[in-house]
Amino acid sequence: MHCKKSFLAFCLLASLGAAVPGFAGVPAEAGTAPAVLGQGNPSPLPPEGKAPQGMPPGEFNPPGQVIQGTAAAELKTNGVYTDQTYPSVGNDENALRVTGAAVNLDQVAIRKTAGTSSQTEGGDFYGMNAAFLATDGAKVTIKNSSVLSSVKNGNGLFCYGKGTSLDAENVTIDTTGDHSGGIQTTGGGITRAWNLKIHTSGNSSAAIRSDRGGGMVQVNGGTYVTEGSGSPAIYSTAAISVQDAVLQAAHSEGAVIEGKNSIRLVNCTLEGAMDGQRPLGDRTFAEENVHGVMIYQSMSGDAEQGTSSFAMEGGKLICHRGDLFYVTNTDCTLDLTGVSLENLDRKGKLLRVAGNSASRGWGKAGSNGGKAKVTAVGQKLQGDIVVDTISHLDLTLGKGTVFQGAIALEKNPSGTALGSNIAVTVEKGATWNLTGDSTVDTLVNHGKINLKGHKLTVLEK
Repeated sequence: MHCKKSFLAFCLLASLGAAVPGFAGVPAEAGTAPAVLGQGNPSPLPPEGKAPQGMPPGEFNPPGQVIQGTAAAELKTNGVYTDQTYPSVGNDENALRVTGAAVNLDQVAIRKTAGTSSQTEGGDFYGMNAAFLATDGAKVTIKNSSVLSSVKNGNGLFCYGKGTSLDAENVTIDTTGDHSGGIQTTGGGITRAWNLKIHTSGNSSAAIRSDRGGGMVQVNGGTYVTEGSGSPAIYSTAAISVQDAVLQAAHSEGAVIEGKNSIRLVNCTLEGAMDGQRPLGDRTFAEENVHGVMIYQSMSGDAEQGTSSFAMEGGKLICHRGDLFYVTNTDCTLDLTGVSLENLDRKGKLLRVAGNSASRGWGKAGSNGGKAKVTAVGQKLQGDIVVDTISHLDLTLGKGTVFQGAIALEKNPSGTALGSNIAVTVEKGATWNLTGDSTVDTLVNHGKINLKGHKLTVLEK
């Protein structure tokens, strides 16, 4: 996944609609990012999770060696621990680690305030240098507690490995370093969370984060806020479901799915304000695309290839810049039911399904298009849809759906056209109001299509 920014205090009261600093008055930008900034001709931005040398791209590969470092305090026997403080200032060191034991933690304070990380992958994949780590089949419950981390690779609560589970309730998590997510799940672990308050300010620091090997994450209630670049509210290489939560990213897309993984949201507010450029060391690079939700395959080895799944029911999705949805280099299903969709960028598209430049390793240019099966039920859709010639869209407008927009086919500059790119079904009780000339390959219409003076071309009849 994806320089450190000053801490901002966030007070998120969803019921009162409180604003998040950095969201008000955001200028709209086009969906296409500007060119690379800086001197000379810097090399392309590397893939989001570059695979270790010799690892085949696009497949999950179990680690040859799990690198977790040490722990200032380690619990290996079953027990209940209350009113304890667990500090750490050591390198590659957890403040608290639970290894293979059933442990209940209540009203504890976990503090990772110093200590460098010697290896980013050890921190991202296995929990090295995290404030808290559950591993080796541990069964952990933590309630009414606080977690603070101010170091790189200092994830807040980290759950690693098959058979390991972490239940967190009424926990406040604050991280300020890069590569420091709020809750992190990898290697097949299971994380369940209720009413967490998470704030991250570093880059590559999603509030709800998973990485190599994924697992399962279930979240109910709470607020999840990020400030950094490459720090969506949710980054999924796992099966992640969230209900009744507020999810906001001040400088990143709201959510990302990589590979054969999923995000399911019910009655949530998801908000993204992705920047057009991203800092990397002393350089600044243009993003491949700007969007609210991205579904892709990085080919880094962090996620298995296959069909991604994004589903949202009820709630609200807000995009401050760029396209609302962006699909590239993967197959996906995208299901929307009764969601309030708001794109504040007048130039942004409702949906873009397209190949990419491959400058970041996301497949091969000319053959890295997206395939999206989109179903909308009881849904108001507003904005245009763009599909390029190496991609495919299967769009179903279900009962109660009104689509106000146009569908355009754009030429991919590098690849050979598929020949059949866009299939649209308008079911009974659905309406498509054209706002511009549109082209589809196939059309099944049991509902209503209003041309509004525009031309609809069906290539295959």
